[in-house]
Amino acid sequence: MGRRALALKHPKLIAHVLDLAGLKRLPGLGHVDDVFIALGTTIKTAGSQAAFRAVDFDAVVAVARAAKAAGASRLGVVSAMGASPRSSVFYSRVKGEMEEALAQLGYQTLVIARPSMLAGDRAALAQPERPGEHIALLATRWLKPLIPANYRAIAADDVAQALLKAVQQMKEGKRVLLSGEMQPL
Repeated sequence: MGRRALALKHPKLIAHVLDLAGLKRLPGLGHVDDVFIALGTTIKTAGSQAAFRAVDFDAVVAVARAAKAAGASRLGVVSAMGASPRSSVFYSRVKGEMEEALAQLGYQTLVIARPSMLAGDRAALAQPERPGEHIALLATRWLKPLIPANYRAIAADDVAQALLKAVQQMKEGKRVLLSGEMQPL
């Protein structure tokens, strides 16, 4: 399930394109084994705190519930560094509340990735470039040895690979992957 059609085609892949703004129910799913959720936005892009919460909490939890109902037993989800339901920062609080809600769904395996700033091709995703992001990425490149691994920018591909590997290797339980654990060696 995603907001855009996928370029990837495979006989075992069924893509559902969803309009998150009007998300009331999810399309019927066949049997699902594992589910990976990398759904999120920013408050600026969403336009309001309520619209942000509709994506980063409501839509994420709805997808996880639908996948669980379709038989999924393992869940991997991308959250954010600093996620905590008790945070005074709205963004971090919503991410923490989302993590808590997912933990209550009863998945056999739950892996939560908490990356620091995600590095990637924003233009390819039709997202605006964030001015501070460019500066932070340059600083990370030049000062990498001085920046603790948990605080370095991380490529979205590295997060995806680490999340996939962790879900596949874990038999049961909950695990939080910090950004430093997902950094390539």
